[in-house]
Amino acid sequence: MPFEENARLDPSQVEDMRGQSGGGGLGGLGGSGGPMLAGGGGIGLVILVVLVLLGVVSPSALLSSTSYDQPAVQQPAGSADQTVQQCQTGADANTREDCRIVGYVNSIQDYWTQDFAHHGQQYVPAKLVLFSGAIQGGCGYASEAQGPFYCPVDKKVYLDLTFFQDLQQRFGAQGGSFAQGYVVAHEYGHHVQDLLGALSSNRSNSLGPQGGSVETELQADCLAGVWARHAADTGFLTPPSNAEIADALNAAAAVGDDRIQRQTSGQVTPETWTHGSSQQRDQWLQTGYQSGDRSNCNTGAGAL
Repeated sequence: MPFEENARLDPSQVEDMRGQSGGGGLGGLGGSGGPMLAGGGGIGLVILVVLVLLGVVSPSALLSSTSYDQPAVQQPAGSADQTVQQCQTGADANTREDCRIVGYVNSIQDYWTQDFAHHGQQYVPAKLVLFSGAIQGGCGYASEAQGPFYCPVDKKVYLDLTFFQDLQQRFGAQGGSFAQGYVVAHEYGHHVQDLLGALSSNRSNSLGPQGGSVETELQADCLAGVWARHAADTGFLTPPSNAEIADALNAAAAVGDDRIQRQTSGQVTPETWTHGSSQQRDQWLQTGYQSGDRSNCNTGAGAL
């Protein structure tokens, strides 16, 4: 899904921490989960324990996430011309991966600003933090092993770009730039939920195929689809092709709980699900895209 070459990007919506030390945090992983490795609504630590037991992530990730006194993390140094501040136009987004993320963030937040205003509500922008390896943020110490995530404490999305390699090489997704857009939009779906009060329920901590965690994650998939339907309307992107939509759907299916469990442990245990099956993730992303309306993303209505 190419960007409009003359579209003006706003790199201030992205914090580039790839060449800096990790900032201070509150300790303990408490953010909403990314499309794969953690749960929504403050249950990241619980889900990480489950994933360690299943062999999806290493025990070192659990140890790092539960430490309340981690030292600052020195990120690999990068040259000045590799920071997102150099991302100024859609042409930059078409040639550089980090600029592409800036463009997606700009488009996603432009859409939700308009959607909230249409409903008489105010959208509060959230920054995306790019990091490498590990970082200390509002929800504590996090490593790239946890995948992308949203932290409701500091209202930020966190992303290590190496996740997109894992998505293809480890989980068999087809990849493609629009699949990356889906991942970013899913995390901003959690921010939308947060603004609407949907992350505050204790039910969001429950596991299993009908649990609140799955409801939360599938709704974020649906909200990502809603943005995708209107992405070109924001002026940043050209309309997605059928192949690009297929890439996004493939990425959603690649990180379904059943598929991950089958790949990592050889068996499927629905009682530990946090994000939903491949079929469910595909279904709810399609629901959002086909309807283009967040009112159709009511995953809590017993329709999982």
